[in-house]
Amino acid sequence: MGEVIKQNQINEVLFKLKEQGKTIVVTNGCFDILHVGHVKYLQKSKSFGDILVVLMNSDSSVKLIKGNDRPINTQDDRAYILCALSCVDYVILFDEKSPVDLLKNIKPDVYTKGADYNLQTLPEAPIILENGGRVEFIKFEDGKSTTNIIEKIKT
Repeated sequence: MGEVIKQNQINEVLFKLKEQGKTIVVTNGCFDILHVGHVKYLQKSKSFGDILVVLMNSDSSVKLIKGNDRPINTQDDRAYILCALSCVDYVILFDEKSPVDLLKNIKPDVYTKGADYNLQTLPEAPIILENGGRVEFIKFEDGKSTTNIIEKIKT
């Protein structure tokens, strides 16, 4: 089972793993209503390294991005569910719209993002590349999204 760690634990936890030669993979997102698309995305992310760290938007951050009706599930519930997945090693919450500051600190070996982005449109790409990491883009599962699930429930 994965573990939620606080931002002030990054040095203690992740840098130790780097010293042991572990490849650190980082991804981020809201993960509001976990669905098969999320799970496949996280499994694919984990395949790029040894340790998968999910930077998860806090409740206040989700509201900034998705609006006042979101998130559906609280940050504690979302983090717990993510940690229950065998592919997720650590979850770190953040309050900003983007995890740029965390990425500057973590300096992941690999950063994964959905294939709806590319190196030119991904704001985090320069930070990853400047620190010697690489970016992997993962194709989404067609029709699988939290927004689609919410719309289906409403109808």
